[in-house]
Amino acid sequence: MPLFGKKKERKPLKDADQELFLKVVRSLRMVFDPEIPVNVYDLGLIYDLDVDEDRKVYVRMTLTAPNCPEAEFIPGRIQRAVQETGGVAGVDLELVFDPPWTREKMSTAALLALGLI
Repeated sequence: MPLFGKKKERKPLKDADQELFLKVVRSLRMVFDPEIPVNVYDLGLIYDLDVDEDRKVYVRMTLTAPNCPEAEFIPGRIQRAVQETGGVAGVDLELVFDPPWTREKMSTAALLALGLI
């Protein structure tokens, strides 16, 4: 028996629970990078949303740049937004820089809002 117990199986949130996925995305769309007038979800900062059987949500995210002036604050805002979403039992947030963020990760709505298309 493992010392720390069995690791929970994670599944993509969108596949595991469509309703919870939509609630989490709605919450993420309320979090903005103060330097860019686009929410973190449409900006493409959220790489993965997974969930386990206990409804703990695992967020894999990045920032527009490792030296982003808001790097100290944005992950905490994202974690709070997901945690406060109804139906979420807990949050595990992982900040990664590989692959690096690029403009191609932005949604069409974000590109339009910034006048890039």
